[in-house]
Amino acid sequence: MPLRDTLGDLERPGESTLAPGLERIDEFEAAERLLTDVGGTIGVKVLSTPGMIAVMERNCAVLSLQHLPEGSATVGFEVCVKHVGPAAEGARCTVRSTLREVVDGRKLRFEVEVSENERTIGIGTHERRVIDVGQLTG
Repeated sequence: MPLRDTLGDLERPGESTLAPGLERIDEFEAAERLLTDVGGTIGVKVLSTPGMIAVMERNCAVLSLQHLPEGSATVGFEVCVKHVGPAAEGARCTVRSTLREVVDGRKLRFEVEVSENERTIGIGTHERRVIDVGQLTG
């Protein structure tokens, strides 16, 4: 199950329900565009750091979107992550995002983690800002 590109039908609330403690867990396979062989230097493909961060960011974005009204979304503005272990091609991994802080209803701080079984692959924090999507279109 590679990373999904679509969200399907999301139930959106009439107003923001973002609150500390919200959590989202998803599973993905270390595959395709999430992989690297570090420029051919290691001879096998593994979960890349940019791929891992992309999964973490997406999980936070989806968690946020599920708790924001239509017309609102989030953009990431800070990532502080350590990639502490490898995940081989085909590894079935879990991504966990926990909302820890909401400032002024629009600045969101998350704890993020990717693991394979009980082994931590990456851990850190990610911050996102709530935006009005209408302001992005001309």
